[in-house]
Amino acid sequence: MSSENLSFWQHLDVLRGVLIRCIVAIMGCGVVFFCCKDWLFRAVFWATDSSFPLWRLMPLSADEDAFHLINTELTQQFIIHIEVAMMAGMLVAFPYIVYELVRFIAPALYPSEKKAAKPAVLWACTMFYMGMALSYFVIFPITYRFLAGYHVQTEVVNMISLRSYVSTMMVLSLMMGLLFQLPILCFVLSVIGILKADVMRHFRRYAIVAILIIAAVVTPTGDAFTLSIVALPIYLLYEVSILIVSKSQRT
Repeated sequence: MSSENLSFWQHLDVLRGVLIRCIVAIMGCGVVFFCCKDWLFRAVFWATDSSFPLWRLMPLSADEDAFHLINTELTQQFIIHIEVAMMAGMLVAFPYIVYELVRFIAPALYPSEKKAAKPAVLWACTMFYMGMALSYFVIFPITYRFLAGYHVQTEVVNMISLRSYVSTMMVLSLMMGLLFQLPILCFVLSVIGILKADVMRHFRRYAIVAILIIAAVVTPTGDAFTLSIVALPIYLLYEVSILIVSKSQRT
C-alpha cells in the first residue's frame, strides 16, 4: 500500500517508526560519546582555555585565564555526562533525523515542492552546524568570559557551577542551530507561495521586535549582553532570508 493511501492511524504508525529510528540513532551515537568522556569534556571546556582560537586573537590576562567550576550535587557530574553525550549524539545524528522527517512528509508534497526539498535538506543541515559553530566558537565564549568576570563589587566572588556552565553552552548552541534554519524556512514558504519578499520588507520593524523577544527567550542567562550578541546574527539571517525569497520569486 502506498503511503498516499494510508489512513490517519497508519500514518501515526509510520510516524512512530520514524521517531523510534531517530531516537535509536541519537542514543547509539550518544553511547559512543559517553565512552569517550575525556575527549568529549576537553571539547566542552576548550572554550575557556587560552589555546582556544578566539582567545589567540584576543589574549587573556592571567586572571581571566583562571578557570574553576564547582559541583554541588552527588549525582550531578554523572547526569551531566549523560546529557552532554546525548547532545553530541544528536548533533551527529541530525542529518539522519532530517532525512527521516523529510522522507515521512515527501508523499504529501507536489513535484515542485519535492524538487525544492532536496537542496533544502542539505542547506538545513549546513545552517544548523553553522549556527552551532557560531555559538561554540564566538557567542558562548564571549558570554562566559563577560559574565564570569563581572562583579558588582570586588568582594563578591563568582563560583560557577558545572550545571550552569554546561546548560548555558548546550542551550545557546542548540538554539542558534535551530534559529539558523530561518533562511531555509523562508525559502520553503516562498516556494509554496505563502511568503513574499515585499511582505518581509514591510514588516521588518516588527520582525526586529520579534527577534529581540526570541533572543530573550532562548538566552539562558537573561542578560542584555548575551541577548544582543544572539539577536544580531538572527537579524542578519532575516536580511539574508529576504534576499533568498526575492531570488526564489524571480526563478
